[in-house]
Amino acid sequence: MAAPVPLYRSLLVRLLAASCLIAGCAIAATAWLATSTATSALAYQQGQSLQADGEIVERLSGYAADHDSWTGVASLLDQLSAQYHMRIALVGAGGSVISDSTKPSASLPPTATATIDPLSFDTSTTPGAQRPGIDPRVVGPYLLTAQESSALRQLADYEVSCLTSKGVQAQAIELPTGRYTVQSNASDQAVAGCGGLDTRMTAPTATEAGPAPASVAFEPTATEAKPLADLAAATGACLTRRGVTVKFDLTVTTGFQLRSAQTEVLEQGGQCLQAARIDQLRPYVAPPAQLYLGIGTTAREHFDLTGQNRSKIIWTAALVLAITLAVTTLVGLRLVRPLRALIHTARQDPADFARAPVTTRDETGYLAMAFNQQTERRQQMDAQRKAMVADIAHELRSPLTNIRGWLEVTRDGLVEPTPDLITSLHDEAVLLQHIIDDLQDLASADAGTLRMHPQPMPVLALLRRIVVAYRAQASDLGVEVVVQAEPGLEIHADPERIRQVLGNLVSNALRHTPRGGHVTLTAIADPGAVEISVVDTGTGISEADLPYIFDRFWRAEKSRNRSTGGSGLGLAIARHLVQAHGGTIRAESAIGVGTNMTVRLPSQTPEYRRV
Repeated sequence: MAAPVPLYRSLLVRLLAASCLIAGCAIAATAWLATSTATSALAYQQGQSLQADGEIVERLSGYAADHDSWTGVASLLDQLSAQYHMRIALVGAGGSVISDSTKPSASLPPTATATIDPLSFDTSTTPGAQRPGIDPRVVGPYLLTAQESSALRQLADYEVSCLTSKGVQAQAIELPTGRYTVQSNASDQAVAGCGGLDTRMTAPTATEAGPAPASVAFEPTATEAKPLADLAAATGACLTRRGVTVKFDLTVTTGFQLRSAQTEVLEQGGQCLQAARIDQLRPYVAPPAQLYLGIGTTAREHFDLTGQNRSKIIWTAALVLAITLAVTTLVGLRLVRPLRALIHTARQDPADFARAPVTTRDETGYLAMAFNQQTERRQQMDAQRKAMVADIAHELRSPLTNIRGWLEVTRDGLVEPTPDLITSLHDEAVLLQHIIDDLQDLASADAGTLRMHPQPMPVLALLRRIVVAYRAQASDLGVEVVVQAEPGLEIHADPERIRQVLGNLVSNALRHTPRGGHVTLTAIADPGAVEISVVDTGTGISEADLPYIFDRFWRAEKSRNRSTGGSGLGLAIARHLVQAHGGTIRAESAIGVGTNMTVRLPSQTPEYRRV
């Protein structure tokens, strides 16, 4: 029997290893792909979300800066909601819902996304950011007429042309009110050199990179005069309440800057100017509102894979598939190659007894070894079959030849049919019948049709009957047969078959024991069984021949001398009969010492089987 397959060579382990490798590659690739794709998608989505939030706040702040109420904002909310796929709701003071893109309104999130108040936050100067201050898109009472805006545009163009002629970079900038201002990188002297215009310069602010560009602001127009005077009065009143009574001046620019020669005025005036502007502009803008985004939207939250992520998924899947195919092909070829060799060997002519190559030490290799062992046994059985046919022909030919020869000479009148001749022919016929009976017993054993009639049998009585049956033969050969058995032993067996087994053993012992020797039949108890031994003091069997004595037609005496050997079937039949009783038979022998044939039979009712 082949040794067990080492664990590291087992096909199961190798298949599991290949599966684990493929699964590991797939899991690692999937994890990496999911992580990288989700990370980039979430980052992209987050960036898109932040950008969308900033754009929504900027659009709504622009609406509030251009309208004195939120009436009519519903259409803008619906437009933004459809564009950015999210719910948008505005809530006024006291928690009243001004407008909601989801109808009917669902519950609001616990906190607002932003506050929409163009007088407190500037969302237009820096895109995506909500900076403290007044949104420059709040025009209020400072919106110029078309004629005033056109006149200021002409003045600004003239100023830009003048500065450009002096090699100064300058540009005209239109403010949300329709007013124009000129910005340049020129010094105050260069700006003043383009005189002839009634202009005033704002004080430039220095930066780390160098001096800030100069900005030119023109005198207030008729539209701006009254609100600017009101703003100055409100700012002055605020400064008076703070105990500051100096004069100051205002310029109509993007920041409505306060000019004064005194630092104290600049420090406190900025606060008063900011408060005055908020009070002045409040009637022109929508009231502050809280903005809520995202919660309760009917649109499905999702993100789209970018082209780069799609390519990454495709290439990763292709790589994992390629690795899977490579590993599977490699393992499959290594597993299939010996199987193909085994199939090729199995298809050879059975008469060639071809052997399969053994190239591995796994289950496939052991299968090839088992196939080769089966082939060897089949070759041995074929050789035994051929030898058995020859032996049967020889065993049957000898008595038939004798019978035919004597009958022919008797028929021709050459020999008289004397009683001795009749006795000799009868002996040959008995021998022929014995051989045929043995062959029939073997055929029944091979076919599983041996009939058994088991019954309890006293062992001592059985052995004594065997001695009586062979006493005459033993006396003629000069061999003593004795019995040594424990009393009270009993077996459960078929009497005829057991006597046949022991008779064969005793007959063999008598034939191979020289005159003056003895044959001993012993019986001893064994747990659950009885061992019956036939021990002789004969010539013995060599160690090389001992494994073959139960084979059919095997005889140590190859000359087939009838004085020393029988048909060669007795021990083969004995083994079949003992096995049919659930017992065993074994032989021990030594040259010149003798042979011990031991039959072990169950002492209780055995499980009989057909052999």
